[in-house]
Amino acid sequence: MTVRVEFFFDLSSPWTRLAFANIRPALDGLDYSIAWRPFLVGGVFNAVNPSVYESRKPENAARLARSFDWLKQWAELAGVAMNFPSEHHPLKSVHAMRFCCALEDDQPALERFASEAFEAYFTHARNLDDPAELVAVAHASGLRGAALAERAASQPVKDRLRANTDEAIARGAFGSPTIIVHEPTGEEQLYFGNDQLPLVRAKVAALA
Repeated sequence: MTVRVEFFFDLSSPWTRLAFANIRPALDGLDYSIAWRPFLVGGVFNAVNPSVYESRKPENAARLARSFDWLKQWAELAGVAMNFPSEHHPLKSVHAMRFCCALEDDQPALERFASEAFEAYFTHARNLDDPAELVAVAHASGLRGAALAERAASQPVKDRLRANTDEAIARGAFGSPTIIVHEPTGEEQLYFGNDQLPLVRAKVAALA
């Protein structure tokens, strides 16, 4: 049986950069399908997890520095570059996630674009809040950047990003990435973060 997996993500999240790179290898050999679901993690934080902003305050700098050190160790383990935090952190990702939402109905194109965008932000420290950078990422993904930018700025795409974010919150998300595995009974199992991918694999393996 093919197990359905949903991957709610925001391009601004370093842990999502890792999980995006790791999830297919983690599920290698299993019968699964994956749906990439763009959302706005800032909207999630504002609604259900405002403590994230507390962790970024100066008095928590030592703990944050330790977290960044662990992040870079995870990146080395995954074999991905992690030039983070850059001058563009924290990233205002609304433009980038609208580009992603404009591609959601074309999942292979969305996966290519997201891969290029993660590389642009976390390896090359490019500013994904700049629409010109997003157009360049689209071109590198084999897409028509100007047309995609026009579609990303449309009201239906803006509404879709808001709806995806509201949906993720309603289904229990509190950060990015949120990974949901569907069971045959109709129930859902929610996982959070790169470090829970072994649990995702175990669940998919048990269901497949």
